[in-house]
Amino acid sequence: MSALMNFSIFPLDKGEDIGDHVSKVVQHIKNSGYKYQFGSMGTTVEAEKVGYLLKLVEEAYEIMDPISDRIYCVMNIDYSKNKTDLLNRKRNSIEKRIGKVS
Repeated sequence: MSALMNFSIFPLDKGEDIGDHVSKVVQHIKNSGYKYQFGSMGTTVEAEKVGYLLKLVEEAYEIMDPISDRIYCVMNIDYSKNKTDLLNRKRNSIEKRIGKVS
């Protein structure tokens, strides 16, 4: 069983340069022990259960709460009871068809 979530979270009231704020959440994900891939528009995280991912989102809100009065978050989740390692499976599936992707 595997759950894959792509999400982004950021403050809306801190102007255009929000890297310092977003990096706190990415550091938390990095320290979580979950497999993840950081991307320019969001971070993809894999866990065994959807609840673990939702807790990670809640923790991200807790990180952003003291920073901002208005927080934006978007996420999507793919859950499979019969598969594991979705983070690599999805990438490998495409790379088998078209070669290495960056």
